[in-house]
Amino acid sequence: MIQLQEGSRRGLEIGSHGTPVDAESTRELIHKGDQTVATKRSRKRKYSRGTSKDVEGAMRRRKRGTLRSGKGGKVKSRKQAIAIGLSEARKKGKKVPRKRRGRQ
Repeated sequence: MIQLQEGSRRGLEIGSHGTPVDAESTRELIHKGDQTVATKRSRKRKYSRGTSKDVEGAMRRRKRGTLRSGKGGKVKSRKQAIAIGLSEARKKGKKVPRKRRGRQ
């Protein structure tokens, strides 16, 4: 998104289609004559609903103390529980973005 230049309204940016977008929300502003109408932009899901259920289950098992890492140790880290949930979803073939390669 591109920030609007001087003389424009505050907090507005130019969206992908050249329409003004409210910076605080995901709304596009469409001008109809002398009226300005805000419409919601649709966003593509990164993770499927099933994936979020798998991550939820992993978090629940972590809280109960039954979630184990690959080496058999108890998982105490929240981030590790999320990673295990995403990995399980990936194995089931659910919609999950690819793992990042290497550390940055």
